Amino acid sequence: MMKKILALVFLGSILFSCTTAKSKKSDASSLDGTWELNYITGPRITFDGLYPNKKPTIVFNTKENQVSGNNSCNNYTGKLVVHGNKIDFTQPMAVTKMMCLDGGQGETTYMKTLQRITSYDITDDGKTLNFISGDIAMMRFTKK
Repeated sequence: MMKKILALVFLGSILFSCTTAKSKKSDASSLDGTWELNYITGPRITFDGLYPNKKPTIVFNTKENQVSGNNSCNNYTGKLVVHGNKIDFTQPMAVTKMMCLDGGQGETTYMKTLQRITSYDITDDGKTLNFISGDIAMMRFTKK
């Protein structure tokens, strides 16, 4: 009986250690650099209609805990808040106030969607960044 219990404990610990080794460790430094938006959910207007002149970008600097970018018209900057794969864009950001040719619809859509993001995922090849709200992919970026 004691041998069976020890065998079960041994096998359980091996199984647990294998599962732990397979899990991805979320490394915020993989965010570093410039990313360009190529998909956003929600609006009834096409992506190219929202961003006819310039696609939004986001730039991460994890060493300085900074996030910045361009929302297709205006520049923005703020504090980067990341814990594991959780990310928070609800902190106030500084945004320039230039007049936008598209009436600001793309800019507004981008900034409002960004505030709804709760987590992120980067593909294994490191070329695609997905922003997620709950369990719904809301935005997709490509590494520049």
